[in-house]
Amino acid sequence: MSKEEKNGQASGGSEESVHVDGMYKDWFLDYASYVILERAVPSIYDGLKPVQRRILHSMKEMDDGRFHKVANIIGQTMQYHPHGDAAIGDALVNLGQKDLMIDTQGNWGDFRTGDSAAAPRYIEARLTKFALEVAFNKQTTEWQVSYDGRKQEPVNLPMKFPLLLAQGAEGIAVGLSTKVLPHNFIELCDGSVKVLQGKRTKLVPDFPTGGMADMSEYNRGKRGGKIKVRARIESPDKKTLLIKEIPFGTTTSSLIDSILKANDKGKLKVKKVVDNTAKDVEIAIELPSGVSPDVTIDALYAFTNCEMSISPNTTVIIDDKPHFMSVDDILEQSTQHTKELLRMELEIKKAELEEKWHFSSLEKIFIENRIYREIEEEETWEGVISAIDKGLDPFKKQLRREVTEEDIVRLTEIKIKRISKYDSFKADEVIKNIEEELKQVNYDLEHLTDFAIAYFQRLKEKFGKGKERKTEIRNLETIEARQVAASNKKLYVDFKEGFVGTNLRREANAEVVSDCSDIDDIIVFRKDGIMMVSRVGDKKFMGKDILHAAVWKKGDERTVYHMIYYDGKGKKNYVKRFSVTGVTRDKEYNLAADGSGSKVVYFQSHPNSESEVVGVYLSQASKARNKVFDFDFGELAIKGRGSKGNLISRYSIRKVEQRSLGESTLGGVKIWIDKTVGRLNKEERGDFLGEFDTGDLILVVNKDGSYEMTDFELTNHYNMAEIDSIRKFDPEQPISVLYLDGKSKHHYVKRFLIESTATGKNYPFISEHRGSKLLYASFADKAVVNFNILKGRAKEKVEEQVDLVEFIDVKGWKALGNRLSQFPVSGKIKMEESFEEKEEQEPEPKAEKPEAEEKKKETLEPKEEPKKSSNKSANVGDVIDFEVINKPPKDDDDPQNDGEQGQLF
Repeated sequence: MSKEEKNGQASGGSEESVHVDGMYKDWFLDYASYVILERAVPSIYDGLKPVQRRILHSMKEMDDGRFHKVANIIGQTMQYHPHGDAAIGDALVNLGQKDLMIDTQGNWGDFRTGDSAAAPRYIEARLTKFALEVAFNKQTTEWQVSYDGRKQEPVNLPMKFPLLLAQGAEGIAVGLSTKVLPHNFIELCDGSVKVLQGKRTKLVPDFPTGGMADMSEYNRGKRGGKIKVRARIESPDKKTLLIKEIPFGTTTSSLIDSILKANDKGKLKVKKVVDNTAKDVEIAIELPSGVSPDVTIDALYAFTNCEMSISPNTTVIIDDKPHFMSVDDILEQSTQHTKELLRMELEIKKAELEEKWHFSSLEKIFIENRIYREIEEEETWEGVISAIDKGLDPFKKQLRREVTEEDIVRLTEIKIKRISKYDSFKADEVIKNIEEELKQVNYDLEHLTDFAIAYFQRLKEKFGKGKERKTEIRNLETIEARQVAASNKKLYVDFKEGFVGTNLRREANAEVVSDCSDIDDIIVFRKDGIMMVSRVGDKKFMGKDILHAAVWKKGDERTVYHMIYYDGKGKKNYVKRFSVTGVTRDKEYNLAADGSGSKVVYFQSHPNSESEVVGVYLSQASKARNKVFDFDFGELAIKGRGSKGNLISRYSIRKVEQRSLGESTLGGVKIWIDKTVGRLNKEERGDFLGEFDTGDLILVVNKDGSYEMTDFELTNHYNMAEIDSIRKFDPEQPISVLYLDGKSKHHYVKRFLIESTATGKNYPFISEHRGSKLLYASFADKAVVNFNILKGRAKEKVEEQVDLVEFIDVKGWKALGNRLSQFPVSGKIKMEESFEEKEEQEPEPKAEKPEAEEKKKETLEPKEEPKKSSNKSANVGDVIDFEVINKPPKDDDDPQNDGEQGQLF
């Protein structure tokens, strides 16, 4: 016997005891089910939550074509919805702002700015014509009793449109949530047609706020998908930015707050932000002098709500159960549901028409054959019914169904006035029209798919005006926050005591190193050969005797460090040249030998991998023949920071000083442009522009007949819709131009070299008349123009060809040029280009060399000892010992560490 049974017997009770956890389990499941089904998640059939369905049903009951006070609508809805007026009012305003099912009047707020609606007693609403057409039909509606048993309410509205996908939905239930994004009305109609035609669909959202969106990871709206949405930002001049469209899910108020917050934190620099939103969204951002609009745009996307990430989670209710579906599956189910509703409506209409035909035919027989006279002598009601039925017997075969007592009763209700004025011809016309309608209904039922397709096409034509796509679909690049963070602070270093930070200004020994931002990393090299990277802070201890400290960028391969150090264990001096591309924060890395007493003799950092020649001074007490010699770092291979380096001398080094600084040993930076997003990159996306070194520029030729020069910063923006061509600037490459002069209406050609190369300016090279138009701008070595002219009084069409190289000399960019022909030019003009030499091609990846060949190059044989020079600087071979240096152990934490030694000298 269980403990509970014993307790029950002891107490004399007969009821079973129920544990609290069991009660909690049942109650919690009941509550969770209620929230999921009755509050948070919409139905797939009509796309509505219960409160929305009850609002629309109440508005339909009240509908008389006029506007109703929202307060009255709320009161009417409370007969069906067991919650307060506030919840109903909020849901009603939300429906009204979506501008699809409800016509609004008054101040209904603005979802773009976040402004709330006026009080319910001041605003009005009514159902739209679209709602009346697609959402209501009593004959196809399934009804249920309301919560108090006094009313009948619809289980689902008979929605003949994918409303859920058009409006979107969002809700949080118990252990469940839904987020269905809104889609375009026209695209949904077209998508439903595709479903009915058996074609596949690929829906993507369209947001009422506009903006730009990257849908590449939408995942058809299922869980795990993601959409990146951005505001549309324009730059009318160098000191102003205008936000014209905002991301979905934000408001102008929240967007401005995020901009001001980022400005206060120093992540971007703005002077003033003004909300000019009225009919259209416009947020004006004024920039301080010296701030780049391009960098600020990137910073707005990186640090503010100008860029948002939205994660859809399409959850719907099907047969009182939640289901996770894709938006394309929802569209298919909704379309098939609409098709079934249309079938039901046609069946109902058919039944009504058949009933109408039956009674019209029965009425005609009754009157034309004067059967009503048969009842004159009848004294009882039963006799009247029997007499009429007997009179109809000869004609019953003409009817399509049996005559019922109800039919006979309706015949007795026909007034004498109607009988006396009965027109047999008109009756025949009515019956004929009914038969035509029946024929059409039967045809539509047999061709139900075509009927449904025509229905969606009619919806698109009737209600689709003004509902074109607002959100631009684009491939949006990822913006690195570190690249666009504003350098809003000064980095101080106390080299002796070993402190680094932004709050050391009052320290006696602190020195300013550079500007930095709050999210930068700082790299530090100490005299004992230790390197460490840490996040910037107010004041951090990085170890005493700091040699070098700077802002560090992950993956930076162009910054190269030169170091000569003394190995305390081996008692020798080594030289190494390395870069640091990846580390673990706050971990100490030993760049010198592990033995005690090791120290750095010489250290330099070169941001563009410049080479340098240093003078090495050995101790006077050493036995070296040449105590002073030069060493060229340019002859040393760039290795990982973990390499031990090359032996430079066995003897003690007294000092090292820089003799000269050379050029970059890595060459220029290879730059590509991704024309899809109008951004430069080094990841080989898009078209190859060339290899850029210090001082190189990019030439942009605009479609309006102007050019501009830019640097090759990766933060640059290019509006490809306004650009004719973009390329690396070659000062010796002439441009051949063909354009139409707006004033004279003549065609001109010119060839010129770029003379003005100041960045940030626009240089028009065709006439500035409003009607002037650039036709061609060519960088080819030979450009031939083919065109037709109208010659003589007869206006005879003659083909002409002009070689621009022979036709016109190279002149200044401001020159008007030569007229293409003295005769009128007719038809299209074509330009043929040819190049004498191949243009710079996209570099091919270098093939990996065999390992044996690499080792052969790394181990050089010692050269024959040269003769002594009369110079103080001795030959390197006199003092450097050639030894094979063992590879140091590989550091697993550093992806850069290749564990290789440098070349031996």
